[in-house]
Amino acid sequence: MTLRPIVVSALALVTALATTYAATTSRPQADAFAKKVAIINQHAEMGAKSVRRTTLTEPELNSWFVYRAQPLLPTGVAEPKVTIIGNGKLLGNATVDLEAIGKKRSSGGSLDLWSYLGGRVPLSVTGILSTKDGKGRFELQSAEISGVPLPKSLLQELVSYYTRTPEHPQGVKLDEPFSLPASIKQIEVGQGQAVVVQ
Repeated sequence: MTLRPIVVSALALVTALATTYAATTSRPQADAFAKKVAIINQHAEMGAKSVRRTTLTEPELNSWFVYRAQPLLPTGVAEPKVTIIGNGKLLGNATVDLEAIGKKRSSGGSLDLWSYLGGRVPLSVTGILSTKDGKGRFELQSAEISGVPLPKSLLQELVSYYTRTPEHPQGVKLDEPFSLPASIKQIEVGQGQAVVVQ
């Protein structure tokens, strides 16, 4: 048996997967996501009393990341992608640049992990999003950087660094409950989609 059939099969599989991902992200889906977000915000601004349910799909969200989110992403975060697994479970992937945070956090000691970090690396985070009565909480299940398990404390430092704002100089805390925006009461995370309930 030669390697040619195996190589051809592998190339066909990679091409199929690339085509599938490309087919799931598109500018029209990014536009659809943006329109739905605008409707959610408009519903909140009007103070509407009726319950509104808006379905956001995984392809729409990931298309929005590809085509529209770049100006809103923190410097050093690229290529975000979310997989909506279901029952509240989410898988998030992104490429993060550790150079800036590594320089800022490093003490220079030989046992300081931050002194060894740098460059653009893939980050993967899995957790459960729970929401109720206008409040949300993300329960971290696992995190990996370049396929290596990442301790929660180091993930917290990354999240804090990339989510700092003048109003919140410490950034987002992983375990803390947070208020849902736009009068959202809850978000029902199903397989491949999330339903926003206002």
